[in-house]
Amino acid sequence: MRDNVSAAGGAFRAARAYFLDMRMKRPLMALALTIASALPLRADILPLADVSAYLNNLKTVEAAFTQINDDGSISTGRLFLKRPGRIRFEYDPPEKAMVLASGNTVAIFDGRSNQPPETYPLQRTPLSVILEDQVDLGRADMVTAHEYDGTITRVRAQDPAHPEYGSIDMMFTGDPVELRQWVINDGNGGRTTVILGEMETGRDFGSSLFNIQLHTKQEGLK
Repeated sequence: MRDNVSAAGGAFRAARAYFLDMRMKRPLMALALTIASALPLRADILPLADVSAYLNNLKTVEAAFTQINDDGSISTGRLFLKRPGRIRFEYDPPEKAMVLASGNTVAIFDGRSNQPPETYPLQRTPLSVILEDQVDLGRADMVTAHEYDGTITRVRAQDPAHPEYGSIDMMFTGDPVELRQWVINDGNGGRTTVILGEMETGRDFGSSLFNIQLHTKQEGLK
């Protein structure tokens, strides 16, 4: 990890630092065109109340993801989400990394290191907006941008009490409403994009899947 990564910068800037030696360069324009061609069209912008209701009803998600890091490198893996407050990123080889969020903590596991995981308060990363128990995008000063480009609705949200922690851009399609990607804008000016593949919802994930202490112990036994 680079020394200048701060907790206020968000857990995903920290995770990105583990992958600076990874250079899985893909043509980003081709990737963008592929995503755009798969998105359904909607005639108007999604109201914030509809987006909030969608997120509150989104209890569990499993999906493949593509992560575009701030340095332009690309990572892939599988994501598991259980609201409120839990998420797991499993990165594909050759990376040996995993990110867990649970119990108001984000932990970054580096399989190449014998050190304990780096940990950060979940509330210091903008991803906490999605993982809140009750999402209310109508709160004062929470949403700083709400736009529609003819295909997707983009909502930029932040912690109203701590805008210095950064923000999250969430991209949704409609009919039905679906979260397609997000961009973490951390407090240091970094950007990390996560693009979701086909989502499986409604699965029953055990709590051990997100248990930071359990995985710390397991890593220590290797």
